[in-house]
Amino acid sequence: MKPRFMLSLCASRALAVWLGLSGAAVAQPAPQFTGYQFLTTREMLLRLSASNGLDYRIDASTNLAQWNGLLTLLSTGMYQHTDSAAPYLASRYYRALQLIGTNHVTGDHLVTTNGDVVIHPVNHASLALSWNSKMIYVDPANKSFSGLPKADLILFSHDHSDHFNAGATSGYTNTNATIIAPQIVYNGLASYPSLRSLTTVLTNGMSTNALGLLIEAVPAYNFTAPNHPRGVGNGYVLNIGGRRVYISGDTEDIPEMRALTNIDVAFLAMNRPYTMYVTQAVSAVRAFRPKVVYPYHYQPSSPATDLNYFKQEVMTNPGVEVRIRKWY
Repeated sequence: MKPRFMLSLCASRALAVWLGLSGAAVAQPAPQFTGYQFLTTREMLLRLSASNGLDYRIDASTNLAQWNGLLTLLSTGMYQHTDSAAPYLASRYYRALQLIGTNHVTGDHLVTTNGDVVIHPVNHASLALSWNSKMIYVDPANKSFSGLPKADLILFSHDHSDHFNAGATSGYTNTNATIIAPQIVYNGLASYPSLRSLTTVLTNGMSTNALGLLIEAVPAYNFTAPNHPRGVGNGYVLNIGGRRVYISGDTEDIPEMRALTNIDVAFLAMNRPYTMYVTQAVSAVRAFRPKVVYPYHYQPSSPATDLNYFKQEVMTNPGVEVRIRKWY
């Protein structure tokens, strides 16, 4: 199978469209990029036309020699994606490939030295990470994880109901899965001995290994109780295939967050008074400078969560990519 190729240039940036199939050829129309647009933020808006109900992967390159996964998507016929890394690159090429088979996890790709991590937002504080055919769930609570493979590793940050639901946990947990949690979550599993037996308790400053990755429990707290007292809940840093992924949990703009180093991807909670004002989140990002940041755990209708303001302010310091995704 020989994919078709088209190259289009615009100003000092490049857009390439490579149409093909990942696997054996099938009788489906090839995916087509129907347009692109440079936004005022200098990000690239891509428009893809593809067969409804099929899975596709968009790859990206800066040189046409080395390609990396950008995202996996389930097509609804027409799809739009904003490439927020484009402002920091002199050129950018894209190709779209139909994926063969089933059970593809959709989301953004994070390239590691040992396979891509696929980042799948679920809702509010909940997300899933797929890596090497293993599933990592973060703070699965009451929202549906239907359609996703069951979890091989679960991380709980604390026991609030938007992060932890003991009764629902067994429904999305694989046999012999590993659960990482603070003591307060372990206590909440008292009526579920089978889940307790899978659980490793980490307190702030502790670490453990699971699924071939190193998990560090880091502080997550409010300066003033009672929302999130110091030492009760965890944030996490995952060391996965040479990448460092920070999950803030419910926390304010604390010194321990600002002191983090070499963070590739950060998930930052942003809904004051429970976590941070948007201005605090901007200040924190400027301090520890993750390469990519996802605002999550926010209130869409609250003025305390102005995603456009957050993005504009962070992007005044080049080098930090802000990804706004659908959590609600």
